Amino acid sequence: MVVNIQFVKDLSFEVPGAPEIFSSLRAQPNVQINLDVQARRIQDGQSVFEVVLVVRAEATEGPAAEGQTDGQPGRPVFICELSYAGIFTLTGIPDNSIEPVLLIECPRLLFPFARNILSDVTRDGGFPPVLLQPIDFVALWQARKQNGAAPVVA
Repeated sequence: MVVNIQFVKDLSFEVPGAPEIFSSLRAQPNVQINLDVQARRIQDGQSVFEVVLVVRAEATEGPAAEGQTDGQPGRPVFICELSYAGIFTLTGIPDNSIEPVLLIECPRLLFPFARNILSDVTRDGGFPPVLLQPIDFVALWQARKQNGAAPVVA
């Protein structure tokens, strides 16, 4: 496996309630993280693939921050969406091992860089940095297979 290049494919950071949110936020926001791994062959007949690690972090004020008692989340604090990609060349890998390599090993290599970018962007946006915990990409891949997801490589 060769990592040809890795890059930020898409990055968005939004603070819908700025600037008021900075003076009214009384507690650390609740942050929900969604993570997905996407992989595709770049050109038919070649063993070059694009793998994209998609991370969405959405922070909201907690119900207690606004005095709410209904358990509903508060207003949005920030939304960060990051698509961090890598171009990988796979040689000498059996066909039945390509999907696990693309959905486990490749994102495992991309993850530390995506984690740093997310942390820096949220910190530079005026909030405590979002620090992603290590991800079990094997469990993510297994869940994807159990849910009947289509194979990555056709």
